[in-house]
Formats: sequence, C-alpha cells, structure tokens
Amino acid sequence: MIARLIPLDGSPPIDVQKDLIVIGRSEDCDLRIEHKSVSKLHCVLTRTDGLLMLRDLGSTNGTRVNGQRVRRATLLPNDQLHFASVGYKVFIGVADEPAPKIEVEYTQQLNAEDVQRLAKKAETPGDLDSDIDLDIPLLQANSLPDVYPDKEP
Repeated sequence: MIARLIPLDGSPPIDVQKDLIVIGRSEDCDLRIEHKSVSKLHCVLTRTDGLLMLRDLGSTNGTRVNGQRVRRATLLPNDQLHFASVGYKVFIGVADEPAPKIEVEYTQQLNAEDVQRLAKKAETPGDLDSDIDLDIPLLQANSLPDVYPDKEP
C-alpha cells in the first residue's frame, strides 16, 4: 500500500513510509511542518492494514478532516486533512498507481477599494466593463456569522 499526503499548495507529495509518524513543528518529529500554526507535537499518523489512522496530540489549532475538527480519525482516499492551517489531500493506493495531480483553487481576496468599485458598478448597471448590460444585484452583507464556535465531537 502506498500512502501519500499531497500538499494543497502544490508542493511535492510526502510519502508515508513508516508505520508510525509523529507530525509537528519540533525537530524530533518524523514529518516536520515549519509553520507557526502547527504545534510542536501536533498529531500522530499510523499506517496499518491498508488504513491511515490519525490521533491529535492536543494541538492548539487542531487537526481537521474534511473541515471537521477531530481528536482521532480513520483517513480515506481523497480526504482533505489540515494540521492547523496547513492542508493536504490523502492519497491511498497500490504501488503502480500514480498519485493524482491536485489543482488548487484560491479564494480571491478583495481590498476595500475593489469592493467600493464593484458596489458603484452594481448601482449603475449600464457602466460595466463589457458591452452586455447585466442586472447585477447590490452587494449584500453576509448573514452568516464571521466566527463559528468550535464544538468538540
């Protein structure tokens, strides 16, 4: 069985070759992640009987699988795995199967000037950059809260 962690930022994949891997920021870790959001001893990844199992070691910023904060989890192929804010995709397969290439999508960030410019264009539908007159609704505030409370499973 081949197990790989494929970074979502396009970095080279990491092969999980040992049966037990300690992940964290400390120099003693088997998989060292140099990021300030990752704890010194963040979590443990265990490979056994064709499965990858994960156990968080009480990390400050948590470990998430498919967006859900977990203390322990069994990882499946194509799961999204985050150690704090550092993301990976889980690949589990046979030896001759190539790892898939990950296409990363980024959220576009807008500064205040861009938002004002878009709001002004939304107020004057005929003043768009294109020849087509589109009916663009006014910008609305997001009704969802900015911060959700973390609920432990």
